[in-house]
Order: sequence, then C-alpha cells, then structure tokens
Amino acid sequence: MASQKNLDLVKISPNAVPPVCKIMDLGKFKYEAAKKEKESKKKQKVVVVKEIRLRPVIEMNDLKTKAKMTCRFLEDGDKVKVAVRFRGRELGHKEIGYQVINKFIELVGESGVPDKDPKFEGNSLVLMMEPKKI
Repeated sequence: MASQKNLDLVKISPNAVPPVCKIMDLGKFKYEAAKKEKESKKKQKVVVVKEIRLRPVIEMNDLKTKAKMTCRFLEDGDKVKVAVRFRGRELGHKEIGYQVINKFIELVGESGVPDKDPKFEGNSLVLMMEPKKI
C-alpha cells in the first residue's frame, strides 16, 4: 500500500505485539518535527547571570557607577551577582562589606530586588539580585 502511494512505511512501536506501523512521508515528518523544535527554542528566555565586583574600600562615585551598570543589566532581564571581595586584613572587618552591600541595594532601588540575604563564599560577600517583577 505504501509503495502504491509513494510513501514510507514507518514502524511506530516495533516492540509491541503485533508491531505498529504507519504510512507517511518520512522526510516531511522529520522536517516538520525539526521546525516545531526550532520554533519552541525561539520562545525560550535564557537567564544570564552578570557579575559586579566591589571592594570594601570603594568610593561613592565608583559605587554609583557600578549601581548604574547593575540597573541596566536588571532592566535587560538578567540576574546580577554582586560580590564584595576582601583581601588580607580586610577580612577582619566584615561589617564594612555589609555596609557596602546595603548602600548598593539602596542605590539600585527600584530596578531589582535581592534574591536572598548576602552570605560569605570564601573571601567574598555575595548577593544575588533579580529584576523586579511587574
């Protein structure tokens, strides 16, 4: 029947008893399946994590510049990882890092919200921020 219609005989489930077959144009079927998969990939949103590095002794203008960059990233829909890096004796004054993070959150303000409280990972204080949901 398949050769009379110039189509292919395709086994749908060969392990079934009796095996299930279907008469179809295999090339057209594969093309449409690839097209559907490509279309579904277009609709996916890839979440990108950007990183902003700060220091505990950062000046106010530098902090404002970094906050402006962070606002731009958040408005584009990306997540931002804010890391305050400590070196040497700065690790003895972790409260300064928390002050810098709080000031940074205050400067970013309306653009994003902190995901969780800041926490230490090795010698850096890390905070994840995500775009504010509308």
